[in-house]
Amino acid sequence: MRAVVYDRYGPPDVLRLEEVERPVPKADEVLIKIHATTVNRSDCAVRAAKPFISRFVTGLRRPRRNILGSELAGEVEGVGASVSEFRVGDHVYGVNPWNFGAHAEFICMQETAPLALKPTGMTFQQAAAVCDGAILALSCLRPAAEALTWLRPADLRKGQRILIYGASGSIGTAGVQLARYFDARVTAVCNTKNLELVRSLGADEVIDYTQEDFTKNGQTYDVIFDAVGKHSFERCKGSLKRGGAYVATDDLLNLVRAFWTSRIGDKKVLFPIPPRYTKKDVLFLKQLIEAGKYRAIIDRSFPLEQVVDATRYVETEQKTGNVVLSVSATAGPEAQKGSVQIA
Repeated sequence: MRAVVYDRYGPPDVLRLEEVERPVPKADEVLIKIHATTVNRSDCAVRAAKPFISRFVTGLRRPRRNILGSELAGEVEGVGASVSEFRVGDHVYGVNPWNFGAHAEFICMQETAPLALKPTGMTFQQAAAVCDGAILALSCLRPAAEALTWLRPADLRKGQRILIYGASGSIGTAGVQLARYFDARVTAVCNTKNLELVRSLGADEVIDYTQEDFTKNGQTYDVIFDAVGKHSFERCKGSLKRGGAYVATDDLLNLVRAFWTSRIGDKKVLFPIPPRYTKKDVLFLKQLIEAGKYRAIIDRSFPLEQVVDATRYVETEQKTGNVVLSVSATAGPEAQKGSVQIA
């Protein structure tokens, strides 16, 4: 089978398309023929080994796993002897966190993995663009679960005011829609070209960061969700209400800040990262999509052969929503470069 592989850390050019052995499903696994996948910031960070400390997980001198890609949509090609939930021919979508392997024509996943039947009416491209950003946003905003205080999500509730910084990215577009689902009042911050897009996703107010600094407009919020890791608690603290929370998605130092602010002060840093990817969440997103309450946003689509170009584009940090890789001709209509698709 064809797969994008890499055997050393470095720039996008270390990625190459090769023929590799097709995986064989174990008794509790399904074999999926992948039609579409994505390139996201996790793929880029792992490939570049940034931060350096990540090498202690991914491989100190060279990557332990040489195929990236976590999100996928495709068709069940085979099932293990003990699999009962899926059948050959099922159209599925999901995410393979930490194990990666989706930048390839086939992948094996456990039946119990974050995998479900593809939402009705979605193309494979659209379905591939759902899970990673949405589950990360959901992990940050959903009602609080039993966990250490600084690892809890924001516990977003009806009527609360939330500001989402980076509202036009993969996590941000998901965050806007999920915040609306939780009946919060949403202020979205993005650049000029994406103002109408985030309004269409349900933002009550939009701020163009090229024209206005939200930290200086006198408004305060119950939650500030930094979906792109470009701000800081120190800069946002004055824009939080008493008892408010700055929710971070990047920078391991936020783990220290979260621990410290859980004990001192009336404004908190929350860092519910890494998220837990579960089948329950994939099924929840399927329900939202089929109810018309969630849309996947696709900026650009590239064929698998152009994975280096796709990766370079993601690393400009200017993408809107998601960047998709089409693995097969049946993935669905490709987005024009420079345009945005809304599922």
